[in-house]
Amino acid sequence: MDIPLESLHRKKIASFILDLDNTVTEWNSNHLSPEIRGWVQKVKGAGGKACIVSNNSDQRVRGVAQVLDIPYVCRAGKPRRRAFRRALELMGTGPDQTAVVGDQIFTDILGGNRMGMVTILVTPLAKREFLGTRITRQLERLVLKRLKGPGCPEL
Repeated sequence: MDIPLESLHRKKIASFILDLDNTVTEWNSNHLSPEIRGWVQKVKGAGGKACIVSNNSDQRVRGVAQVLDIPYVCRAGKPRRRAFRRALELMGTGPDQTAVVGDQIFTDILGGNRMGMVTILVTPLAKREFLGTRITRQLERLVLKRLKGPGCPEL
């Protein structure tokens, strides 16, 4: 993950709520890349915390969270605030010290923004994803293009 931990640390952000599918792992996979494992270890090594928040089932999320040795919230119902509040509680941190990292605007980013947290939109790890997500991506492209303004390259 190419997330500038040093600049976030200067802003007192040391905790991270992480989406699962296409952010930490590819969709419907439990494989963790060395890069993701290393990034989580770097966060923890610097005294930071991380928690997975996913709309997936307990069975799907638990295995990845155990490998990374971080807490998790499953069946989150993102972008509702409940799961984000639970993640903050599990990490013992507040919204002003936490960033949300995810690949979807209408779940991860919207949920984090509703809680007043810093949000980081990442490029999905893979093109393979849930059918509903593929449909939502079309709307996300329109939103991103609008946010970036005229002359925005094709996303």
